[in-house]
Amino acid sequence: MAATFTVSRVEIKRMLASLGIADKRIDQLLSDMDKSRRHVNVIMLVRMLQNTGIRQRDVANILRRIGIDDVSIAKVFDVIDETRINEAFGRVVEINVV
Repeated sequence: MAATFTVSRVEIKRMLASLGIADKRIDQLLSDMDKSRRHVNVIMLVRMLQNTGIRQRDVANILRRIGIDDVSIAKVFDVIDETRINEAFGRVVEINVV
């Protein structure tokens, strides 16, 4: 079952500012979230944060502060990595050796 987490704009801004993200970039990120009617899935959120230049370790810490557990965070990064590999190289080919 999927979980939903609610985070205020002020808290998001505070977390990102503590990482040294410029106010202009934070405002752009919040604006992008508003465009999706303030409902962002975790994959989209992580990609948005990474596109802002935030390191994976810091993204993981943000997710923890939101309330997401480490197992779920690891799964999120696995999905993102797999998606990037598929985008770059196409689907994996299955080879059977008899």
